[in-house]
Amino acid sequence: MEPIAARIEAISQSLPKGVTLVAVSKYHTEDAIVQAYQTGQRIFGESHVQELLPKAAHLPDDIEWHFIGHLQTNKVKYIAPFVSLIHSVDSLRLLREIDRQGARCQRTVDVLLELHVAQEESKFGLTVEACRQLLAQGEWKQMKHVRIRGLMTMASFVDDEQQIAREFATANQFWEEAKLRYFADAPWFDTRSWGMSDDYGIALTEGANMVRIGSAIFGQRTYPGQ
Repeated sequence: MEPIAARIEAISQSLPKGVTLVAVSKYHTEDAIVQAYQTGQRIFGESHVQELLPKAAHLPDDIEWHFIGHLQTNKVKYIAPFVSLIHSVDSLRLLREIDRQGARCQRTVDVLLELHVAQEESKFGLTVEACRQLLAQGEWKQMKHVRIRGLMTMASFVDDEQQIAREFATANQFWEEAKLRYFADAPWFDTRSWGMSDDYGIALTEGANMVRIGSAIFGQRTYPGQ
């Protein structure tokens, strides 16, 4: 298999201008992250607070850490001081806690609202209707220490590329609706985070401007205990 540096450079060069690459480093070693870092990659995605914290402490300060996994409210306080973007806001309760912890840290935390458009019940996220209701209800407008930057979603893990495309298209259509209705005057609402190693090519055709790629860069994950 090609070295990490070669894989990340090939992927970076294949992405259209304006698309942000998040290198998903969960379950990968600090050494692997350093190899990607040395190519110029600065944005890395982690899914577990207990794994992210030591990596953030040990690795260079100019890394932008994105939290991409399901986030429990009681864990927000640990990452609020430094995280660059939380992709996975799936409830008003979580949004409130991020705002509270942002105030404690005296910073504004950027977030994405997570949409559930996939067929699998196991996926987290707000349905389109629930997200529409959260935005319409408007409490988020009063929050001074959290900023909604856009949407994130995951497609179903299936071979049917048309289904995957439809699901990403659903997210893209709702992003357009939310932008027009709530964020027309908010230049920071600019992020559409969908597409992973197996489906980012489809995601790019359905509006994605941020892709989260792990195994295509780092290879198969080393899970704890293995």
